[in-house]
Amino acid sequence: MNFLPGEQGEKFKTNLYDHGSGVAIGDFDGDGFDDIYFVNQLGQNRLYRNKGDGGFVDVTQQAGVGLGDRICVSAVFADYDNDGRQDLFVTSTRGGNVLFKNLGNGTFKDVTKEAGLSHVGHSYAATFFDYDNDGLLDLLVTGTGQWTLNDFDSAGKYFVGRNGLEDLARCPIEHNILYRNNGNGTFTNVTAKAGLAGLGWSADVAVFDYNEDGYLDVLITNMFGRAQLYRNNGNGTFTDVTLKVLGKTSWGGMGARAFDFNNDGRLDLFIVDMHSDMWIRPFHSPSVIEENKKYPYVNGPPSLAGPRGLENEKFFADLFQVHYDEVLFGNTFFKNLGQDRFQEISDQAGLETFWPWGIATGDFDNDGWQDIFIPSGMGYPFWYWPNYLKRNQGDGTFTDWARAAGIEPPPGGFHLPETIGGQAAPRSSRAAATADFDHDGRLDLVVNNFNDHPYYFRNQFPQKNYVAFRLRGTRSNRDAVGALLRLYSGKDVLTRIVESSTGYLAQSSKTLHIGLGERNAIDRIEIRWPSGARQTIQNPAINKLHDISEPR
Repeated sequence: MNFLPGEQGEKFKTNLYDHGSGVAIGDFDGDGFDDIYFVNQLGQNRLYRNKGDGGFVDVTQQAGVGLGDRICVSAVFADYDNDGRQDLFVTSTRGGNVLFKNLGNGTFKDVTKEAGLSHVGHSYAATFFDYDNDGLLDLLVTGTGQWTLNDFDSAGKYFVGRNGLEDLARCPIEHNILYRNNGNGTFTNVTAKAGLAGLGWSADVAVFDYNEDGYLDVLITNMFGRAQLYRNNGNGTFTDVTLKVLGKTSWGGMGARAFDFNNDGRLDLFIVDMHSDMWIRPFHSPSVIEENKKYPYVNGPPSLAGPRGLENEKFFADLFQVHYDEVLFGNTFFKNLGQDRFQEISDQAGLETFWPWGIATGDFDNDGWQDIFIPSGMGYPFWYWPNYLKRNQGDGTFTDWARAAGIEPPPGGFHLPETIGGQAAPRSSRAAATADFDHDGRLDLVVNNFNDHPYYFRNQFPQKNYVAFRLRGTRSNRDAVGALLRLYSGKDVLTRIVESSTGYLAQSSKTLHIGLGERNAIDRIEIRWPSGARQTIQNPAINKLHDISEPR
């Protein structure tokens, strides 16, 4: 990812151009190994084909998916037409979103116009899911606000951004768009009927069936306000149930992820909040940060807000229309208690962090408990802040083990090779995704960074037992997005869900990976397919990748 002239570097502006670009993982050539698509702001995106040995080769030009003519934001692989091939959707900032149809010969075709997806705006994240259970993947694209001006930089191929939080807060918002898949290669905008337009400034999406009624619900984070949990009513409409079901949510949420952290068979919900940490100014030392502490104000502790702290607080609260009874300033982690009830336990769990962007979950050490990687930091003109790798202790708490695991310090050191304005330029990360790229039974990690090359962390933890499942829908969508798998071993229930997008501008592998630790046998697995079909498989073999098709 490269500098945008006039927006970053020495001319750094406070707008969404510093929010980074995404990464998507999917098997585009159908050889059984996951490939990687990196989104870039300035210059072409890149598609890397997995050679099957943990190495990759750049096939961008042959595939025709570079898109170097616009500022791209996120991407997602999905088989939207159920033909067995992974297609690709890419969002952009005022350059037009793009749907690439996979032709099956290593190339893609731009079918955006004929598919009815020609939207030009300040689009952000995208996710495919079957909201009406008709066996076809629908598409949700989040909208932010009109945070650019009409001045166009022809050299950089971007619209000049606004500068400053006050200017951002006053610009018109843009709404989310829900497209219904018509089953003939086209989509229809059904946002108004569905009720998913949202509150603006939407960042990430987590799709999961929180109440287990057979319909996928939607959680959307808000960069400058509360998140929204929308209950799927099963009739093509959604209802905002956030305050009733979750209560207070993160005010400046970015990434969101649904996963089962305590092996009780229920999906919990994690939201990371970057914008509540933005009261820290570049000239403050990192030594003043209490990273595990929340504050009751959007401007943080009065000691850092200056002599006009309370006056500034009122100004920002009025500017962003902050509703203190609806938000928390920091991460929120919701433990699923069942029966439509959640408990916020971020502080108790050890999941309050500083400057977080995304969320990548996975059992990296295969001990049977899902861990969390949190890409973090701001980069120039701020100081370096580390990424987190939160190890699940199995007792309801997480501890950071980034250094012990070799994640920190970053490859190449804390700073970029080149200075900016004569100053050292700190590295910082944005989007992260996981996959077992070399099929060795261990989850690897890919991170896309801000104005820097990506990281590829190959898993070197000691081998432990595991099992993996690659699901294929027949009555359900072929990708099996929304399928819920529960693994039973003794008293433990290990749960995974097939997802399209995962944790801020990112898509992890759709293959379900489950660490087993010292378990040497599986009693059974139970799969609830999006169609409503239920399937039980007794005693599946461990240390193996299983291909499972939905019973017809």
